[in-house]
Amino acid sequence: MDENHSGSCLCGAVRFRTRGLLRGVVYCHCSQCRKQTGHFVAATSSKDAEIDIEGADALTWYGASDAAKRGFCRSCGSVMFWKHSELDTISIMAGSFDKPTGLSAESHIFVGDKGDYYAIDDGLPQFEKSTPSIKVADE
Repeated sequence: MDENHSGSCLCGAVRFRTRGLLRGVVYCHCSQCRKQTGHFVAATSSKDAEIDIEGADALTWYGASDAAKRGFCRSCGSVMFWKHSELDTISIMAGSFDKPTGLSAESHIFVGDKGDYYAIDDGLPQFEKSTPSIKVADE
């Protein structure tokens, strides 16, 4: 599979290109992700040095906590990124990639905080908070 990927927000004002391997898709069920998107989030990640973002002037960053911020398009409202202040990686919403993505699901995090209106029954690993390999912001 090609290790170069591209994607954009709904209106195309913010575009990105990644180089290198992407992490498997992690589904986050925390209340912040649910409140921002209306459901849970599906995201992969890239090293900061392996992503180029075009249209940064249309990108707004919201400081959701002292440890992390969330990037979205100020024109169409598309949620695009999640960035921990201490890490050299950026989470990218899986739905923003152009096809073919080559992505596959890996796990569910913050299942202890998931919405009460759906079940998780896909057989993927589930974690009450996060996995040992994924550093997240404390809620």
